[in-house]
Amino acid sequence: MPLQNRVTPTSEITSTNARGHYMGNRGILHNDSKELGIARWKHKAWIICVLDFNERHRQVMTPNRYTELFFYDEAVALAAGHRPCAECQRKRFTDYQSHWKLAFNKHAKAGEMDNILHSQRVISHSRQQVTTNLPYQDIPNGCFVIHNHQPHLKWGSKLHPWTWKGYQNSIDINSNGKLEMLTPIPSAKVLHAGYQPDIIGL
Repeated sequence: MPLQNRVTPTSEITSTNARGHYMGNRGILHNDSKELGIARWKHKAWIICVLDFNERHRQVMTPNRYTELFFYDEAVALAAGHRPCAECQRKRFTDYQSHWKLAFNKHAKAGEMDNILHSQRVISHSRQQVTTNLPYQDIPNGCFVIHNHQPHLKWGSKLHPWTWKGYQNSIDINSNGKLEMLTPIPSAKVLHAGYQPDIIGL
């Protein structure tokens, strides 16, 4: 049975046999039986990591070590509330940080970004993802939205339905109405400023 360590664009941690292309960290969420408890984070530094770095090898869900979480691609990880790791993804982190400065007109260190992201990605007492209703044309490329009750990636002028196996056939949307955006506002602003997420399969 697959472990409960795959993260969706709605920030849910689920079980699936599908492979993720990125790894993440929110702290120690599992017990000695490799089962998750109630907690969905133990710190504010929700990061996005590469799968292979400096030939390090880990046993997934080792007791008393952080819980390895997996995402289909970087756009999913951003939607779930994560940001690039400053160690294993140094170039991606500095790129994200540079576009953060463009978006907010202020340089921010990792901890400062984490505090702002955390305040706008989740409601602490309920663990519910914070979402934002915006006009379709105001949602930046690379953000995830809910359309027909399912997560879709906005890229170009189209929406791309997401599954663990990849993106399905794109959908043309001509709408002046609002959509529920999953990607936290801070990362959405970073994307609007020009940050290019790694999207698998488009």
